[in-house]
Amino acid sequence: MSGQDDPQTLVSVGWLLERLNDPDVKVLDASWHMPATNRDAAAEYATGHIPGAGFFDIDVVSDTASTLPHMLPTADAFASAVGSLGISNTDQVVIYDTVGLFSAARAWWMFRTMGHQNVAVLDGGLPAWQAAGGDVSQGVSAVKQAVFEAQLGASAVRGLDDMKAASSSGSHAILDARPTGRFDGSQPEPRPGLPSGHMPNATSLPFSSVVTPEGTLKPAEDLRALFDDLALADDQNVITTCGSGVTAAILTLALARIGVNDTSLYDGSWTEWASSDDCPIETG
Repeated sequence: MSGQDDPQTLVSVGWLLERLNDPDVKVLDASWHMPATNRDAAAEYATGHIPGAGFFDIDVVSDTASTLPHMLPTADAFASAVGSLGISNTDQVVIYDTVGLFSAARAWWMFRTMGHQNVAVLDGGLPAWQAAGGDVSQGVSAVKQAVFEAQLGASAVRGLDDMKAASSSGSHAILDARPTGRFDGSQPEPRPGLPSGHMPNATSLPFSSVVTPEGTLKPAEDLRALFDDLALADDQNVITTCGSGVTAAILTLALARIGVNDTSLYDGSWTEWASSDDCPIETG
């Protein structure tokens, strides 16, 4: 699938430029940044975004009752938020972020998990759009309320008990998208008080391994070779995880790009695991 546009995984800037004025194509800026960056994604959206794009805040479209960051909301809450962005179930959704490929994958995974398959990430995000000469707009895009129905695909989401079982039994391939230093315990976690390390039977696959320096997803043949090198067992379904469920979705997107869709994501990720007293942590 290298170089091909796929409205259910990844589309190019050229694809979107040709369809930007299509009323059934809805664009969302789903930018999110780690707190330490001191970047305000909503403010940056207001100063410049793809024309007609809405802003999808993963911290707002979340389970706000949870103490964990940006956990998946209920289907009803998701449907309400998406409908308020003017998106219906018949729309093709295209999601981007201002980094290139970072938090957009999380929003893509959320839509897929809520039953909406016609959703793609814009490869290279806003930087690629601007590099291609795409226009940007300021302010907040006006939208008309739409009706969106969501249905949670529970098999796409893993909780703490699921992960305890998968980690202890080795029944699933657990791919950890955090940087290597955080996985092996040689570097600290960005969240204060949270130890670094990894869960037993997890495999380190930093999300940077599937992304080019330009912020685009690597070609499908490179992704296929990368995952083949992991020598995952044929009977192991993949669970992706990271720090808080954001970059794990980049691995999920990369797998979907090569046709591996029977995957799930650990929503609480390392923030939940490392905060739980009865969860073993390994280093090295």
